[in-house]
Amino acid sequence: MSTIHEITKSQHPATTNGPLEVYWKAFQEWRKRRRLQTELCRLTDSELMDIGITRSEIDYVASNPPISRDPLHWMSDIGSRR
Repeated sequence: MSTIHEITKSQHPATTNGPLEVYWKAFQEWRKRRRLQTELCRLTDSELMDIGITRSEIDYVASNPPISRDPLHWMSDIGSRR
């Protein structure tokens, strides 16, 4: 293998498990939360009431992941949090 191939291979995003990948994933999660927050802020108060939240709960809803309705899914999460 050539040196150029090794350098390109090590810099490929799919094979990188370093801090840059962790930061990139965190940034993408932050962007997803911001989009959700923006969309919820655009709703009227009556539309927010229809989905069961108030305007003061938007930050909380956007920053916390939903709880799965599947009990097997959340039961498996409980064991992994220890």
